Amino acid sequence: MAARNTAISLSEAGPFTDEQRELARTVRDVVAKRADSAAVRAVAESDAGYDTALWSLLCEQIGVAALAVPEEFDGIGTGYFESHLVLEELARGLVPTPMLGSAVICVQALLATGNDEACARILPGIAAGESTAALCWSGFEGYWGSDDLEVGAERSGDQWTLTGDTYYVLDGDRADVLLVAAGTDDGPGLFEVDPAAAGVERTATPAMDPTRPLARVRFSSTPATPLATGAEVLDKVLAIAQVALSGEAVGAADRLLALTVEYTQQRKQFGRAIGSFQALKHRMADLYVLVETARSMSYKAAESLSPVDAATAKAYCAEAFQQVAGEAIQLHGGIAITWEHDAHLYFKRAHGCAQLFGQPREQLHLLESAAGLT
Repeated sequence: MAARNTAISLSEAGPFTDEQRELARTVRDVVAKRADSAAVRAVAESDAGYDTALWSLLCEQIGVAALAVPEEFDGIGTGYFESHLVLEELARGLVPTPMLGSAVICVQALLATGNDEACARILPGIAAGESTAALCWSGFEGYWGSDDLEVGAERSGDQWTLTGDTYYVLDGDRADVLLVAAGTDDGPGLFEVDPAAAGVERTATPAMDPTRPLARVRFSSTPATPLATGAEVLDKVLAIAQVALSGEAVGAADRLLALTVEYTQQRKQFGRAIGSFQALKHRMADLYVLVETARSMSYKAAESLSPVDAATAKAYCAEAFQQVAGEAIQLHGGIAITWEHDAHLYFKRAHGCAQLFGQPREQLHLLESAAGLT
């Protein structure tokens, strides 16, 4: 991760405002200075799961957690796209932070509810980087649809309780606020739960990707506050989560490709750098086109936030990242599968991205339905 950057992202060269380019450059500079490979590995093994000092710096000096929070809730109010650029830059270094789960997904979930009271109570703390939130949704099988929720909600008068297990919760074992997707007699809904409430059991779970902290959160007749009902809220949240993940996939794939190109320029065989061989040039050129196509899809989805664009971007970008990771392992040779080299971390992140927020077959099914093919 300390290697020289050999790629130019569209966040620098594309049709963006000067402020957006400066935001991306600033985050990249901070990551380069404060989150090299050794630092990322160290915090991934820590109890916190991420560098709290780095997160405070990103929030206080750059305002990354406040970008998508409206000004009325003490945020910057730029909208989603700027958060997308930040996710891309953080993912280049596989930097563990609460950005994806808390500052993007949970912020957008709260805004989607239209519940001003909850937004006014929760969003200022998230925007300031003083608190974090986690979205509890998927069951053990990893299904993220609104039509089959693992947690059930029961109502007794004005009181609600939740019961069920959720898995693959980003930063779920340490978040200050839990947002829970649960089924009710009137359909799916989104609830707020205090992690200290009775019946909440949170357990950090080992993950293939050590830079992505995940947890299981269990609810047993746990008191909850309803925020919104209706599948449209959860469907919107899922689309945003998939778009966000596509941005991470592009950032990480772009960085891994740059590392691979640099390695092939240094590694010599038969007296020549292996990167000078025509066959390897073709392979890396194909990967470059793949990453740039994925970037275009990701940015298009980040602008529209439509379910169809989200599914397209998530499926394509995750597959592109997996292909880049697989090729990088081969082009690095034997060193790529050693613990000391970073290639295996990107490889694990790539396969984790493909499964999180819906498996590829689910996105393809949605696209088939939208095209009238099913």
